[in-house]
Amino acid sequence: MKIALDATYSLGLNPSGVATYSYKILFGLARAHPEAGYLFCYRPQRFLRSFSERLPPNVSRRLLRENRISSGDLFHGLNQRLPAAKHPRSVSTFHDLFVISGNYSTPEFRARFTAQAHAAAERSDLIIAVSHFTARQVEQLLHVEPSRIRVIHHGARPVRSQTGLTQDAILSREPIILSVGAIQRRKNICRLIEAFEQLDPGWSLVLAGSRGFGSEEILERIKRSPRNKNIQVLGYISDSRLEKLYLTASIFAFPSLDEGFGMPILDAMARGVPVLTSNVSAMPEVAGGAALLVDPTDVGSLTIGLRQLATDSGLRETLTRAGLARASQLTWEKSLEATWKVYEELLLT
Repeated sequence: MKIALDATYSLGLNPSGVATYSYKILFGLARAHPEAGYLFCYRPQRFLRSFSERLPPNVSRRLLRENRISSGDLFHGLNQRLPAAKHPRSVSTFHDLFVISGNYSTPEFRARFTAQAHAAAERSDLIIAVSHFTARQVEQLLHVEPSRIRVIHHGARPVRSQTGLTQDAILSREPIILSVGAIQRRKNICRLIEAFEQLDPGWSLVLAGSRGFGSEEILERIKRSPRNKNIQVLGYISDSRLEKLYLTASIFAFPSLDEGFGMPILDAMARGVPVLTSNVSAMPEVAGGAALLVDPTDVGSLTIGLRQLATDSGLRETLTRAGLARASQLTWEKSLEATWKVYEELLLT
């Protein structure tokens, strides 16, 4: 069996959630099923950069050409996109469709994204959706019959060190509210700042993530904040620094307006941080009852939620334990196993 995959999005200077997913699937499958052969296919703009990555012995590197059918028994597009040339057996993963459903990008990008998403949905024999929420969007916005959709959740990033998850460490974290994600309009950071301003002095807000669509208005709002000395904007940071923040913060705030999944929710839970997140899109599904849910469009709801977590150590401890249990349920090993079953469904029937 030989599997061809679009490995383009596994490369990048500041890896996103899609990059994390791509890397986990590509290298995870190669390790989990060494009996198979794999073709990691890179679009021209990333092909040369791919040579900086050492590939497993059962993997070959290929240039992905839009109008040429890739070799292999099956082709998997890892980011809701497929080449124009239709492979005899094709799978595509859909992460989210907020570019189509919301005002979170330029008109030009929305038009290009929409065309690619419709084309990938039409040419896919099976579609992997990363949440039931995304599956419903694929069905409704792209008119895909449910029989072609398989839901496979992401997993939590493994914790590098367990030393930060002891009972004493959980109860002695610093008064820090951590938010991880791109500084962009969809992440709802302006409302988070407004709610943070209502907390008692002594708390700080740390924002970790690269700049995105609408970042200028967010950075200007931070400058105008009466609590701006207590707000840190770190930009994109290394995994090791992010790990330390997860093990230091007392609250993880992720009040996004729209997510196809929301990997940082699971990553925070796996590191013992009580989570506040939104009651919309895929976030309640990912949280699985182990987070404090708020209305992301209501600053009052956000403020109440932050105050509850800031003042109630018992609630923080309860959510910490619930979050650790939830994160243990969603693993990359399960994701890889379910993805392989999708391949078998196409190849063995």
